[in-house]
Amino acid sequence: MAANDPAVRAEEHLGLVHLCANRFRSRGIEYEELYSAGCLGLVKATNAFDPARGVCFSTYAVPVILGEIRRLFREGGSVHIGRRLQETAVQAGRIAEKLRTETGREPTVRQIAEQLGISEADAAEALCAAQPVMSLSVENADGAATLDIPVPSPENALQEHLALQQVLALLAPRDRLLIELRYMRNMTQSAAAEQLGMTQVQVSRREKKILLFLRTELLR
Repeated sequence: MAANDPAVRAEEHLGLVHLCANRFRSRGIEYEELYSAGCLGLVKATNAFDPARGVCFSTYAVPVILGEIRRLFREGGSVHIGRRLQETAVQAGRIAEKLRTETGREPTVRQIAEQLGISEADAAEALCAAQPVMSLSVENADGAATLDIPVPSPENALQEHLALQQVLALLAPRDRLLIELRYMRNMTQSAAAEQLGMTQVQVSRREKKILLFLRTELLR
């Protein structure tokens, strides 16, 4: 499958969603909902991205992902989706569970899309929409009330970029190159593995460890 396929690009950049969602932890919305909104932002970014503009995909995607997450706070904390998408999300969830039971592995977006007879981009969006949500109403002495949640200012994007650059500097040169290949040059894991002299599996495992390290450092 082509590396510039929107569904492939979305699946390969889920780490960006985790990094963005983690910036909003402990602000009144469950992580699962933050991640779900971030996934919707990632899907929007992959569908609208134009490589001809000369901008790195991760540079383009992060503001879109953050925008969807911040919209949760502005609109009261719930990802609003249409009825058709809700129905597709239910079907995608059932198919995903069926494939897990049959194969003992997590199904790919491509497998679910083939079962549903839809595009992989639509399947990815449906899976994101199927993530659980929560209410922002809480009980207090006066009854139900809405949580008062601060919304980050636009300047936070610059702060987040600088913070990310600082933690990237902590990585070993080879690990930093891996992240550069994957998230700045938009290489697939297979292409990055070839350049690094590693296997795709080794790149996948190492990338997860690096992202965990970066996430921990950013949350300090």
